[in-house]
Amino acid sequence: MGTCIVGWAHGRFGRHEDADLESLIVGAAREALAHAGIGAAEVDGIWLGNLNGGFVPDNFCSSLVLQADDRLRWAPATRVENACASGAAALYAAMDAIEAGRAQVALVVGAEKMTAISGAEVTRVLGNASYVREEAARGLSFPGIFAQIASRYFEEYGDHSATLARIAVKNHANGVHNPFAQMRKDLGFDFCNTVSERNPVIAAPLRKTDCSLVSDGAAALVLADVSRIRDFARAVGFRARAQVNDYLPMSRRDPVAFEGPRRAWRMALEAAGCSVRDLSFAEVHDCFTIAELLSYEAMGLAPPGQGARVIDDGTVMRDGRLPVNVSGGLKAKGHPIGATGVSMHVLAAMQLCGEAGDLQLPDPQLAGVFNMGGSAVANYVSVLERVQ
Repeated sequence: MGTCIVGWAHGRFGRHEDADLESLIVGAAREALAHAGIGAAEVDGIWLGNLNGGFVPDNFCSSLVLQADDRLRWAPATRVENACASGAAALYAAMDAIEAGRAQVALVVGAEKMTAISGAEVTRVLGNASYVREEAARGLSFPGIFAQIASRYFEEYGDHSATLARIAVKNHANGVHNPFAQMRKDLGFDFCNTVSERNPVIAAPLRKTDCSLVSDGAAALVLADVSRIRDFARAVGFRARAQVNDYLPMSRRDPVAFEGPRRAWRMALEAAGCSVRDLSFAEVHDCFTIAELLSYEAMGLAPPGQGARVIDDGTVMRDGRLPVNVSGGLKAKGHPIGATGVSMHVLAAMQLCGEAGDLQLPDPQLAGVFNMGGSAVANYVSVLERVQ
């Protein structure tokens, strides 16, 4: 048995003062059902990816999806949380239900409302997705965590501040073409590589341009059992998928090794019967630019310590051999936590179906998607291809 993506929705990410969590969820769910061309009564189950953790008061939000259509009433609905990989976790849970024969059609929504609280509170909430006893309790935020990773990488392999700036430049240039992106502005290398009043150091050596954005947003997918795909206008299949979780405490692992992502990529590619060089493009989790640099190495594009090579030689550029984050990534698109993993799969499916508009690549055949929770703790890799 297999699962296919047969419809989707993606709202614009950003600061939405006029939208609450419920309206974000409802809008994405309605649009995805319409895009799939299916009635809400046919949905056998609902999965919602959402971190929350204090962003909004709504702790119990799975049934908010039912507000999208009265015919969703009585469908089982579950909220799924796995830090910044909550969206992929919801998607994989829905796929498990379909592949177990418990559902034929599933609705997956990823959503987050982050901007209703102060920046300091956002930092605190996100920090609690670390190993609190050793990390958040010591005042270590996620910028601080990834700054430690970057510092360790620099100690082992030399100062790569300019490499991180080039990654930010690439993703912001790509984001200009993404109508869903929070920031559609080409910032340029000099700006990203220079500490200034507008680009301060957030946690050395990471600058503001090395950090993803605080965002509101939602995305949604309609999934169907492969036996049902003739009922739909399009179908994107999962050639393979893998989830790998690592220890939560950073003290128990080498964060620069990115062992969890590396293992997830290896498992997914082996199951798909292909190598990273067979991929047409990839969407990877660039919560910080150092995470994208380490992803190049975890994917197998470059040996440890040599990820800079593929940004320098153009491999990962929009017109390169393996474009990475053509969407602009989390860096430009934004990072509404629960929506991110769903968003990445939506954008990959759009590319494979030739429905990506100004983002469209020429004739992509195979996509890689990597969504990560925490500091390489919860790792999800999907290999996607169009099957109809």
